[in-house]
Amino acid sequence: MTLGILPVVLIAVATLALGIVGTLIINRIIAKSRANSIIEEAKLEAEVIKKNKIIEAKEAEMAIKSEAEKQANQRLSKVQSVEAKLKQRELQLNQQQSEIQRKKNENDALKANLENQLAQVDNKKEELDKMHKSVLETLEHVSGMSAEEAKEKLVESLKDEAKTAAASYINDIMDDAKMTANKEAKRIVVQSIQRVATETAIENAVTVFHIDSDEIKGRIIGREGRNIRALEAATGIEIIVDDTPEAIVLSGFDPVRREIARLALHQLVADGRIHPARIEEVVAKVKKQVEEEIIETGKRTAIDLGIHGLHPELIRLVGKMKYRSSYGQNLLQHSRETANLCAIMASELGLNPKKARRAGLLHDIGKVPDEEPELPHALLGMKLAEKYKEKPDICNAIGAHHDEEEATSLLAPIVQVCDAISGARPGARREVVEAYIKRLNDLEQLALSYPGVIKTYAIQAGRELRVIVGADKIDDAQTEQLSAEIAKKIQDEMTYPGQVRITVIRETRAVSFAK
Repeated sequence: MTLGILPVVLIAVATLALGIVGTLIINRIIAKSRANSIIEEAKLEAEVIKKNKIIEAKEAEMAIKSEAEKQANQRLSKVQSVEAKLKQRELQLNQQQSEIQRKKNENDALKANLENQLAQVDNKKEELDKMHKSVLETLEHVSGMSAEEAKEKLVESLKDEAKTAAASYINDIMDDAKMTANKEAKRIVVQSIQRVATETAIENAVTVFHIDSDEIKGRIIGREGRNIRALEAATGIEIIVDDTPEAIVLSGFDPVRREIARLALHQLVADGRIHPARIEEVVAKVKKQVEEEIIETGKRTAIDLGIHGLHPELIRLVGKMKYRSSYGQNLLQHSRETANLCAIMASELGLNPKKARRAGLLHDIGKVPDEEPELPHALLGMKLAEKYKEKPDICNAIGAHHDEEEATSLLAPIVQVCDAISGARPGARREVVEAYIKRLNDLEQLALSYPGVIKTYAIQAGRELRVIVGADKIDDAQTEQLSAEIAKKIQDEMTYPGQVRITVIRETRAVSFAK
């Protein structure tokens, strides 16, 4: 049984083995076939990649070649352009060279021609010299004078004629200039006066303080006069309490002090507390207020006149002018009027009106200094202006407006004239016109009473007296003595405001007429 089954088993095993081997062979064949297929595909892909790379390489090669050709074409065009320019330049140079050669040939021809002409001129010059010499010899023989003597005589005669003609011409010009200058000066002065109008305030030496009732007078006087004495000591003003109804008189030469006393009295009366300690307190407070008002007045004046850059101390001095008077004329109003007149006159003359207005405003600051040095107000004002850095021409105009300093610019005579116009108008001074004219006549007659005096002129509103003497009657040394004698006689016999300058003029005149 066992032996019968064995062959079957073997056969089955063999069959199974064959099946496995066959499967393995088939699988190997399939694997080999797949491998061949993969290899073929790889070869195809490699061939495709190779072809693509070849195509890309050719395209790159073509692009590089195209770029190279493009650059080569550009360079070629540049080279051709440079060559064209060089050729053009060469043509220009050739043309210039030919032109230069042509001009050189012309110059050579001209030079030769000039040399010929110069030679001819030299020949003619020699001939003329010979002729001139012969003519001179003939003239000398005929006239009996040498050439130098004849020349000198001719020059002298021409010189005399020229002097006569020049003198006549100069006289005509001077006469015409004087007529024109006087006419033009009158026009400018009249126009300036017409365009400026200002109120004239006459300051007195007293101020009247009005009160509501006479009962207040007793309170102001105080017990045993303590209040009024304290008020007078604090303000420096004399307070007159008399029988005048409802009024107290404040008397003093200083308008600032009078104003301080008036304001202090007003505050004391309004407050009702009047005793020495209160008086001193109120006066100190009012002094401060007045000082602030002075500065404000100076600033407002400068702004109204369009003057900028004034030193604060100059502004304060301008403000103090409000409380000063000069010969009865308010100093600030006078300075404002003078400033406006100066600006108008400077504009008419073609000068700087701003500078003229500035000089006109500051011309009398020497009348309101904090100290009182022994100097004329014009020189003191000039020193103050120099101290506070005003320009030299403005300082000179301030110092020269009364001829106490030599004028160095046209501003000085303008300020001088406008100051005289503003100060000498009828009504500006306290004295009436008749008294003013009489004083000027008296000045002139006083000087005419001296021997040797021919004419006298009172000018500058009586501030200066011009005395003309005969040159054949008085010598130079006597003119100084005459000036001193006239000044002394005016001081002894006349009453006048300010100072009078006496100028004695001795001159010799020669007058000729051509008919």
